[in-house]
Amino acid sequence: MLAAAAVTTATFFGMEFVAWFMHRFVLHGPLWFLHRSHHVRHPHRFERNDFFFLFYGTLSMLLIVYGSATHDFRFWMGVGIASYGTLYFFVHDVLIHGRLRFWRKSRNTYLRALNMAHKMHHKTTGRDGSEEFGLLWVSPRYFTLALRRPAPTRVLRSGSKSTS
Repeated sequence: MLAAAAVTTATFFGMEFVAWFMHRFVLHGPLWFLHRSHHVRHPHRFERNDFFFLFYGTLSMLLIVYGSATHDFRFWMGVGIASYGTLYFFVHDVLIHGRLRFWRKSRNTYLRALNMAHKMHHKTTGRDGSEEFGLLWVSPRYFTLALRRPAPTRVLRSGSKSTS
């Protein structure tokens, strides 16, 4: 079990490097024609960039399927990739881009710093000139900014009653 946890954890954290590398050199490189949809405003619910989950989802699924008979390292690598993908979805698509409206703002300093870094990445709509290509690792300067700016306050919508 210790080896399984080690492989899953190493794969999970290794995916941050893979995601950074792929985003920086592949998505903002030869596959920009697909990723561009993520950097421009559009009225569509889905974007071409969403197809990238199929690559990682398929890789994860294949590793789990081919490693499931013996629960060897392939199985646990697939679990690590799937875990990273799940976290990626909730942090990137739900929290940062608000694609599902159940988690809009956070008072957590780390999540706010991560959101600021991602917004900086999207400041440019072109292939070049972006920064901050990772998901989980945040430059220290965004922590400083997150600590300086006040956290969002929770405001009740009009018509809602407070139970305090």
